[in-house]
Amino acid sequence: MSSINNPRLLVIATKLCRELRKNSTSAEKLFWTRVRNRRFLNKKINRQFPIFFDLHGKESFFVADFFCVQENLVIEIDGGYHERQKEHDALRDHIINSLGISVVRFTNKQVEFEMEECLLELAKVFKSHDSRPFSWEEKGEG
Repeated sequence: MSSINNPRLLVIATKLCRELRKNSTSAEKLFWTRVRNRRFLNKKINRQFPIFFDLHGKESFFVADFFCVQENLVIEIDGGYHERQKEHDALRDHIINSLGISVVRFTNKQVEFEMEECLLELAKVFKSHDSRPFSWEEKGEG
């Protein structure tokens, strides 16, 4: 991940993440109740987590719905509006992947009506990853 050189960007990201946490969707709240406090496979999962990057000399960030640092994995819970922004999501996933971070996506409906299947899929993703702790130093941070 790119280091953050713009302190204003960090302030903006922090405020946005706090606001998004306050206004979580019902699917995000439901998912959070199942994964918070290491309840899922003892993995530390953060919600509304900023992912900073530098694209062509311009620093920016995405807010991941959920992020597991240990697995270097973004978990997105997509509402219906994502059907209309598939190109944007694909570009976002590409940028996040270029940082060495994987992305897994579930729809609101999957989380609300098929939670166990979502968690089984997530467990498979975790199992397929190298489970050594993620180090920012390895990605150029420090």
